[in-house]
Order: sequence, then structure tokens, then C-alpha cells
Amino acid sequence: MNLMSRLMIGAGVAGSLLTGGVIGATIAGPLGVSAATSSSAAATAASPAAASGTFVSNETAAHEAGESAAREAQENAGQMPTVP
Repeated sequence: MNLMSRLMIGAGVAGSLLTGGVIGATIAGPLGVSAATSSSAAATAASPAAASGTFVSNETAAHEAGESAAREAQENAGQMPTVP
């Protein structure tokens, strides 16, 4: 095997490893980050009402006057509001 063949094979192997690493990081990177972020974000965003297992919306007139239709729809569905 001459020197040029060795260089070509080495470059091919290095290129394949680099390409595989980039593809793997592209596919698996966001999955690992979102799994770690969502569990800690959910733990810190929990309120005392959510910790008991049920969500109780605030139906006072002052609160209702200042909230958006999207938030009211989430409250009516029994969901923890995620929109202002």
C-alpha cells in the first residue's frame, strides 16, 4: 500500500467519523436537553394548587378582567395556564 492510498483511506475514515458525530449530535442533542429542562422547569413552576393534584382557577372579577381569552380557555379546561 503506497502513501497516497493510506492518506485517502485515513481521510475517508476521519470524514465518516466526523459526519456520524455531527448527525448523532443533531438528532440526540435536543432530546437530552429538552428532557432535562422540562423536568426541572416543571418542578420549579409548580404552585401549591398544582402540588395537590388539582388546579383551581381564580374566578374573581378583578382577575377575570385582566386575563386573555387563551388563559381563560386553559382555566376552563382545568389546565394550569401557560399564557399570560
